[in-house]
Amino acid sequence: MGTTTKRVFLGLLILVLSASWFWWATRARPVDVAVTAVERGTVEKTVANTRAGTVKACRRAKLSPSAGGQIAELPVKEGEFVKRGQLLLELWNKDLTAQLALTRQEATSAKATARAKCIEADQARRESDRQQKLLTRQLVSEEQLDRAVSAANAGDAACEAAQATAAVSEARVGVTEATLEKTRLIAPFDGVVAEINGELNEYVTPSPVGIPTPPAIDLIANHCFYLTAPIDEVDVAGISVGQTARVTLDAFGERRFKGRVRRIADYVLDVEKQARTVDVEVEFVDPADIEQLLAGYSADAEIILDVRKDTLRIPTEAIMDGDLVYVFVPDSNLIEQRQVRTGTSNWDHTEVVDGLNEGELVVTSVDREGLADGVDARREADSAQ
Repeated sequence: MGTTTKRVFLGLLILVLSASWFWWATRARPVDVAVTAVERGTVEKTVANTRAGTVKACRRAKLSPSAGGQIAELPVKEGEFVKRGQLLLELWNKDLTAQLALTRQEATSAKATARAKCIEADQARRESDRQQKLLTRQLVSEEQLDRAVSAANAGDAACEAAQATAAVSEARVGVTEATLEKTRLIAPFDGVVAEINGELNEYVTPSPVGIPTPPAIDLIANHCFYLTAPIDEVDVAGISVGQTARVTLDAFGERRFKGRVRRIADYVLDVEKQARTVDVEVEFVDPADIEQLLAGYSADAEIILDVRKDTLRIPTEAIMDGDLVYVFVPDSNLIEQRQVRTGTSNWDHTEVVDGLNEGELVVTSVDREGLADGVDARREADSAQ
């Protein structure tokens, strides 16, 4: 081979290598994508609260005596379980106790007086009847009969007046008892004493009108709890009493509690700088869960509006503009953009009514640079090998 031929061959070789390197450097590289297979499963349509909800006790009473005074008895402690009707707090009331004893004695005396007057009236009435019989036999004068009848009528009136006086005395006992009751706090239901504001011999006063003050005793029924959660006004129309709900509490991490909608507020909350919401109450349905709850826990509720079982579904994050998805075709390693018709959806999954078949691979990493219809792609699992 001559020198010139060698030079030409070498030049061609360099040109081919340069072209190959340029093609290699400038070629379109496959886009790494994350994919998920279209599968059959359950899809739920849900709504959730816009701000944190609060666990509340079904019954809670912040109690204070309706009269002011000095605390004389405080037989309970914070955290103690009490029964309905049990004494929680009593103010100094010896004066009222003495007054009650006096009025009861007066009532007893008035009843005895009434009985005596009525006995006298009954005797006078019998005497009047005897005089009437004697008059028919001409044994007494009409004047004597008139005096006997008048005495009988006067006796009846005295008996009636004495009975009325006894009734007034008995009513006075009730008034004194009611006044004495104002100095005592009685548990209106079974519950736990959550808080006590006051000590023995301290002076307590009832709250002035329009000025809230701490209650003397905060009583909570710890056998029934519910969650109140604010739901956006645009979502509340689909909620109805009795629907199933899932509740999560910050104190229990990812654990989910079973719940049921028990009440939907009759008005919209319009709070400044916040979205308009409607309070929805969710009750806990598992008694075992209730035993672990405390009033005041923050919580979130996910209310299930609709359930589609054994339906085609894909991750919601794979859907663009409401009806477009990227499909990865393994045979050609190409991306195909496809329009789909969707049904029920939530944050995790969306039902596919038409446009996809079970087993096809949809792209979930739709924000990757260079991703488009018809581009080369490879699965992330393959590129990692």
